[in-house]
Amino acid sequence: MIWSILRRVVGTLGLALLVAYGAAAGLTGSPVVDISPVLAQTSGAPPGGALSGKSPTERIWGPIRRGVQGSVTIPDKQAATLVQSDGDNWRAFKNGPLSQFGGWLLLASIAVLIVFRLVRGQIKIEHGPSGKTIERFNAVERATHWVTASSFIVLALTGLNVLYGRYVLIPIIGQEAFAFITYYGKIVHNYIGFAFIAGIIMMFILWARHNIFDKVDLAWIAQGGGLFVKGQHPPARKFNFGQKCIFWIVILGGITLSLSGVALLFPYEITPWAATFKALNLVGFSLPTNLTPLQETQLSVLWHSLAALVMIAIILAHIYIGTPLGMEGAIGAVGEGQVDVNWAKEHHSLWVAEMMDESAGGKPRPAE
Repeated sequence: MIWSILRRVVGTLGLALLVAYGAAAGLTGSPVVDISPVLAQTSGAPPGGALSGKSPTERIWGPIRRGVQGSVTIPDKQAATLVQSDGDNWRAFKNGPLSQFGGWLLLASIAVLIVFRLVRGQIKIEHGPSGKTIERFNAVERATHWVTASSFIVLALTGLNVLYGRYVLIPIIGQEAFAFITYYGKIVHNYIGFAFIAGIIMMFILWARHNIFDKVDLAWIAQGGGLFVKGQHPPARKFNFGQKCIFWIVILGGITLSLSGVALLFPYEITPWAATFKALNLVGFSLPTNLTPLQETQLSVLWHSLAALVMIAIILAHIYIGTPLGMEGAIGAVGEGQVDVNWAKEHHSLWVAEMMDESAGGKPRPAE
C-alpha cells in the first residue's frame, strides 16, 4: 500500500514538473528558461535609440516611429503611415503579458486538478454499480457533444501552437517541422471553427431549457456539489449547478470566440470593436471608437486569444471530471448514452425521479 501511494505521488510530481517546465518555456520563450528573449520581445525599442531624444536620427525616425501620417495618391490611404505604432504595443502585449497570463492560468488549472486528484481521488459510485442503466443522452445529444468537444480540442491545440509553439516545439522538432504543423494547423483551425459554431448552436437548442438556474441549485452550492466530502449527494435535475455553469460558459464563450474568429477570417470587412466600444461607453466606459481596420483586427486577435485561454483552463476541469480518472461512471453518458442507475441517483436524483414517472422507455434496463 505504501509503495503504491509513493508511486502515485512520484508520478504525479513528475507530471507536475513536466507541465511546469512546458509552461516556463512558454512563459520565457526559451527551452532553457532564459528570460532575456522575453525582455527583448517586449522592449519595443526602435533602431539607434531613436525615441531616446539622444540620437541624431530622432528628428526623422521619431515621428515615423510614433505613427505620423504622410500623404499618398493611391486608394489605400493607410499606406501613408509607414509605421503603425500601435502594432508594436500590440505585439509587446501579445508576446508578453497575454502569453504569460495564459501560461500561468493553464499551469494553475492543471496544478489544481492534480491536487484535487491527490486529495479526493476518483469520485466513485458510493453504492457500487447496480447492474442496471438509464438513458442519459440520446444519439443526437451525444453527436452534438462530440462535434463540439472534438472541434474545441482541435481548435485549442492549433491555437496554443500559434501562441506557444515556437517556444516549446521548435527546440524539439525543428523549424521546418514546426512550420509545416503551424501552416496546416492554421488551415484546419479556420475550417474546424465552423463545426464548433454548429455545435454550440445545437447545444443551445437541445439543452438551454435544462440549464436555467433555480432554487435546487442552492443546495448543490451549499454542499459544494458533494465533490469534496464523500457521502454527500445534493439533489439535482438533469444538469447540476456545476454543469449549468459549464454550459453557459461554453455557450457565451463560444459565441464571443466565434464572433472574434469570424472577424479574423475576414479582416478589414468585419470590424466589431468600434460599435462594441460605443455601446460600452453608454454605460460609463471611455473607450476609443475611431479605430482603423488594422486596430480592429489587432483587438480581435487579443480578445480571441484571451477568451480561448480562459475557456481551455475551465474545460480542462470539465474533461477531468467526466473521465474515469475523475469520476466513476460519468463517461458512459456521452459514450453509449447509458449511465448506471446508482450513479444517476447519487448525482441527479431529481432527474431520475422524473424519468421513472415518465413512460416505460424511461425505466432502467439491465446493463449490457
